[in-house]
Amino acid sequence: MLLQNHTLNPLPLSIFLAIHLFSYPYFLYTTAVVLTFGTGAALPEPEQGVLLLGDDRDPVDRVEEALHCLPPYDPSLRWPAGDKPPFLYWKIRDFAHAYRSGITTPSVVAEHIIAGVEEWSNKKPPMPMLVYFNADDLRKQAEASTKRFQQGNPISILDGIFIAIKDDIDCFPYPSKGATTFFDKIRSVEKDAVCVARLRKCGVLFIGKANMHELGLGVTGNNPNYGTARNPHSIDRYTGGSSSGPAALVSSGLCSAAIGTDGGGSVRIPSSLCGIIGLKTTYGRTDMTGALCDCGTVEVASPLAASVEDALLVYSAIAGSRPMDKLTLRPSPLCVPNLVSPDNNNILGSVKIGKYTEWFHDVSDRDISNTCEDALNLLCSSFGCQIEEIILPELEEMRTAHVVSIGTESFCDLNPHYRAGKRTEFTLDTRTSLALFGSFTSTDYVASQRIRRRIMYYHNEAFKKVDVIATPTTGITAPEIPQSSLKLGESNYVVSAYLMRFVIAGNLLGLPAITVPVGHDKQGLPIGLQLIGRPWGEASLLRVASAIEELCLKKRKRPSAFHDILNA
Repeated sequence: MLLQNHTLNPLPLSIFLAIHLFSYPYFLYTTAVVLTFGTGAALPEPEQGVLLLGDDRDPVDRVEEALHCLPPYDPSLRWPAGDKPPFLYWKIRDFAHAYRSGITTPSVVAEHIIAGVEEWSNKKPPMPMLVYFNADDLRKQAEASTKRFQQGNPISILDGIFIAIKDDIDCFPYPSKGATTFFDKIRSVEKDAVCVARLRKCGVLFIGKANMHELGLGVTGNNPNYGTARNPHSIDRYTGGSSSGPAALVSSGLCSAAIGTDGGGSVRIPSSLCGIIGLKTTYGRTDMTGALCDCGTVEVASPLAASVEDALLVYSAIAGSRPMDKLTLRPSPLCVPNLVSPDNNNILGSVKIGKYTEWFHDVSDRDISNTCEDALNLLCSSFGCQIEEIILPELEEMRTAHVVSIGTESFCDLNPHYRAGKRTEFTLDTRTSLALFGSFTSTDYVASQRIRRRIMYYHNEAFKKVDVIATPTTGITAPEIPQSSLKLGESNYVVSAYLMRFVIAGNLLGLPAITVPVGHDKQGLPIGLQLIGRPWGEASLLRVASAIEELCLKKRKRPSAFHDILNA
């Protein structure tokens, strides 16, 4: 039996009452929530230099408000006279300018996207970024948006912006399969997930359901059901997972942003390996209603984007806690950093960055940690930030508690289908994971929640000294895809351990985190720096991430497989 011999503090009164007042499944959920954010957790200090968006406001109004936090848009800097723009990716505001000034229309851009998606899907072997794609539906969405621009009535800055949705989030009328071959047959989609509905209200155009590691139970992105999405920086490499399709689509330039889910680094890992931004929000900051895994304690829906600016805008649209989470978690007010505030540089200069050096360099190649260290040093020399040495005890216990938590919750969700005869329809990789998860007992699960509370205490102590904790995002860069894995998949726990080395705290403790590309290794593969923040501290992370992104921009390279859908 796992984890039962640890010396632990007694459960708080709220948990004792929950045992008697609630049914057992809801008790497990409430236990994890209270242990993470409740007793013993330091109240977060108010963030400086932010703009409040209002949790319950219309997403269109929130996005409009968030625009005021960004530097004024200057077309002359983004649309130079030469053929090649002096930047890696077009931003959301570039598309908005192009539509409003008549340079192009959503319908024209849609045709370029359709051509790009079909090109990837028709490769041999197939390398699909999407598992569900309907070109005619995309054309209809784009046509409606084009008419709004022609009539001078765009809904918001996000009108006409193309976004992909991971295949474990509902986007009506598309099916949600979780990249399985059967899940849409036992679970129908009746309406959009809440985060998708908020984007649709802003005028977003959905290009389809993005590929993923089956049911999110892996971090490479391997999927023998539909084909494995490839890394645009090197198509013989994994994207990372489980949000493999979303990361590949954004990295290749086919869309400005995507929505993924992150239960064990599944937004941050592929974002890092593909050289883009991946924001993992605080647990409970986004409403998970309409996702396949909407009742666990580690998973959130979050944006992947080509830039911090785009991540901020999409985050402003999708954020907003569900009523139950407002009651139990008491989130801080929803806000974003005011990047044009006169105090912005002073606020950056006051930031203290926590670094656990021994952990920071626990990577496969010092190229990774040295590149991340260089980015931090550049930040400090540019703005006057300070790096503070910290220690985070019991990292191995944290990893074990996470695998027991996410494994038990996944098994509870999937076991009825497993027992109902769907076992042989799962991939071998998924079956292996479920066999492991099924060996955990209820005692293991409760013990892991008690360890969770203790690990939260250690992180709270660190956050008394520092504002953010910095690590490499992954312990390796994008691994090669074994040809033998394309047909039947693979279970490589050594690779998975390296990919997940630094991401666990964000999920087990519910903390916000963001990965920012800061350079490349000797093979030209992207390296990501991860920043972990206090609960509800997304605004502070976005501020620091924006500064790092700007400082490291010249160190980044455009992917070898790239589609310039705006300049085509």
